[in-house]
Amino acid sequence: MSEPLPGAQAHIEAALKLCSKIDDLPADTPLIPIRKVGVIGAGTMGGGITMNFLSAGIPVTIVEQEQAALDRGVGVMGKNYEASVKRGRIEAADAEAAMARLTPSLSFDDLADCDLVIEAVYESMEVKKDVFGRLDQIVKPGAILASNTSYLNVDEIAAATKRPEAVLGMHFFSPANIMKLLEVVRGAKTGASQLATVMQLAGKIRKVPVVSGVCHGFIGNRMLSKRQEQANALLMEGAAYYDIDQVLLDFGFPMGPFQMGDLAGLDIGWHRDTSKVTTIREALCAKGRWGQKTGKGFYDYDAERKRTPSDKVKAIIAEFAAKSGVAQREVGKQEIFERLLYPMVSEGALILEEGMAQRASDIDLVWLNGYGWPAWTGGIMYWADHEGLAKIVDGLKRHELAVAPLLAKLASEGGKFNA
Repeated sequence: MSEPLPGAQAHIEAALKLCSKIDDLPADTPLIPIRKVGVIGAGTMGGGITMNFLSAGIPVTIVEQEQAALDRGVGVMGKNYEASVKRGRIEAADAEAAMARLTPSLSFDDLADCDLVIEAVYESMEVKKDVFGRLDQIVKPGAILASNTSYLNVDEIAAATKRPEAVLGMHFFSPANIMKLLEVVRGAKTGASQLATVMQLAGKIRKVPVVSGVCHGFIGNRMLSKRQEQANALLMEGAAYYDIDQVLLDFGFPMGPFQMGDLAGLDIGWHRDTSKVTTIREALCAKGRWGQKTGKGFYDYDAERKRTPSDKVKAIIAEFAAKSGVAQREVGKQEIFERLLYPMVSEGALILEEGMAQRASDIDLVWLNGYGWPAWTGGIMYWADHEGLAKIVDGLKRHELAVAPLLAKLASEGGKFNA
């Protein structure tokens, strides 16, 4: 780890105090009492979300389509609590009390009296609109309806109801019972009381809430996509995937983009047609390299899941790049560093310019609490201020990458994101 940047810790502490303040909401905005929560989906995300509320003393009704999936989800939650007891994190009596607050169900009708319902279903607009249309018919007036979507348009989801003021996004991060970040997505018609209630509730369930406007990927995933674009481009140009990962590991991230892909599963969202290969990821999937689950992805894994670079993968990448007509070259670590991180800063500037985030320190909290950005830096935008905005602009121009107008303006004026 590097030496902490001057003032980084104080900046993080100040950011945590500020994040729950919403500039245009009066301090006396009435709150909606949340006595009972509903969660739709008992998978990894739905179960994790549920545990937050159970642990905070709030009863939850969790709904699934099939008994087997419901039983599996409840079983995983029970095992998670047992593991916490064994590690000494909670008392056995508290774990039992938490599970006793859970009501498993196969019927949407059992959500009728909930004060807040959170859907954690498949990431498809069609599926989510169907769920919200059904909720609109069932859930009592005055309840808050939240989506755990990571990318989709919350305003479009809200339009599936006759109460768009009740709808907002509650984007939890996996594993949801552990990760601290909660992106609270404010729709165009989200009501003041609904927003204020969820921000206060986040504190009760020990989350760090950051408000985001409605845009593709919100704050975190929108910026992450810029890093991934460059990681993929660097791979095609000749940078070794293990060098790309190592640059981020050296900076202080817990893992790099290709390690992360292997962990999540390269086959997620893959079309399963081995004859149709349009990306390196698809080329790996077609060869059965699906990540840690198959013992081989970008890396080869042993029984302890220890990773080693693969010569086969190097050959697959080189062959794919040659077919695509991209010339391979030596790529230095400094170029990798700049091309991974600088476009993220530019995207953060755009997010501020568009009003999708209230303040630069909110963006810092998103990356510190949801994506493993190293704390010694104070967060991405705080780090950018110290890296030097003019230096970042020069780097982006040198690599022929976009420069956000706000970033260019601040750099030319000698300004900072966190003034």
